[in-house]
Amino acid sequence: MTPAGEGELIAAARAGDAAAFSRLVDIHQRAVRGFLRRLCCGAHADADDLAQETFVTAWTRAGAFRSGESFRSWLCGIAYRKWLTHRRGEARRGLREAEAGEPAPATRAEASDAKLDAAAALGALPSDQRVCVALCLAAEFSHAEAAEALGLPLGTVKSHVAHERAKLLDVLGGRHE
Repeated sequence: MTPAGEGELIAAARAGDAAAFSRLVDIHQRAVRGFLRRLCCGAHADADDLAQETFVTAWTRAGAFRSGESFRSWLCGIAYRKWLTHRRGEARRGLREAEAGEPAPATRAEASDAKLDAAAALGALPSDQRVCVALCLAAEFSHAEAAEALGLPLGTVKSHVAHERAKLLDVLGGRHE
């Protein structure tokens, strides 16, 4: 879709056109779900739930979208904040279960060994760095788009991506180029 065509859909959605917003969801849901699946480290059901929450929030806050910005970056920023809230809830739930003596359930998606290695390596990164890598390397965001979505300085995003890319390549046995 052309930027002008997407701009028309965004304007219509901001005016309350549900069909236009539905089309925007169709265009961007793969990117949002993929981003969240990387952040959730294989917990696909959680990622899909968070993606749905992201689009519901985007619909209710469509008027807050600023013209001229990237709609995909705006959606991924919402998704990131949803994930942070979810992660805090998981941490609290884990503490409660630990205090009660109950083990936290372990989940792992079925995937090839390479995908498991990549997911494990990505999951081992600190969350602020993981989100930069997930956007820039996996979701093919530019550094500027990732910085916009995450509300981080451009230099911070660049630094996280460069540093963590090297770590991931070492873990996965890749070459540094």
